[in-house]
Amino acid sequence: MRILIATSGSAESDLAVRLGGVVHQMIDGTLTLLTVIKNETDRTQAEAILVRAKTLLGKNSAVETQIRVGQTAEEIVREAVQNRHGLVIVGEQKQQGLVGRWLPPTAERIIAQMPCPVLIARGEIRPLRRILVCESGRDPSLLNRLITHLTPLLKQVDELTALHVMSQIAAAPGVPGWELRADADELMERHTIEGNILEADLARMSRLNVRPEAKIRHGLVVREILAEMQSGDYDMVVIGAHQGRGWERFLLDDLAHELISHADRPMLVV
Repeated sequence: MRILIATSGSAESDLAVRLGGVVHQMIDGTLTLLTVIKNETDRTQAEAILVRAKTLLGKNSAVETQIRVGQTAEEIVREAVQNRHGLVIVGEQKQQGLVGRWLPPTAERIIAQMPCPVLIARGEIRPLRRILVCESGRDPSLLNRLITHLTPLLKQVDELTALHVMSQIAAAPGVPGWELRADADELMERHTIEGNILEADLARMSRLNVRPEAKIRHGLVVREILAEMQSGDYDMVVIGAHQGRGWERFLLDDLAHELISHADRPMLVV
């Protein structure tokens, strides 16, 4: 697998570089450090940023470096597409409020266009042993998409938890009230849509040689995911995001935006 780490030399980028080193130790693949500059006159500074980033990787010395000129998000996407990277790792400062929503930060602009998973570095960088996968009730499941893209990483994980939040606001028309109150076992026993997805997730996780778990929480989606994130002390949280443009993306990605804005640990967007 080809892994791309984008760095600007900032503190947030340093987190991305260090997290990239952790991921690279878990899976076999090539590692590329990329920095983007606005003008050719900034090339000397860019080279210094890349030299410093290589020192942060420590023993991961077999790393390629790349400098591109242009707009940051667009050039990161072009690099990922042209050189077929399977995972992109970025750092991003938290942005909240209306300004952050109307002017999405670099990571979210990348996610909107990226054909591969994007890992956003946040909080404490530690081995990725316990991972929370936030299912949405869509088919194919998020776990299925995650396995398709990142099986080598998942095979190094100790625990995988599939979470679905039963929310009255997000529920489809006609969903009976008992489903909004049921736990994971009851939903699986009665073969509801969410229950079938969780049951299939458990079977897939078992084949990965990890400790599998399926969980249901009840309430507002963002609040319950953030609560589970904290109570379970997961090393990484996986969410899905729609790729779109303009108003379509503004409407569909609202939950993903809120989660990315408030997360205090690495977030993988698939």
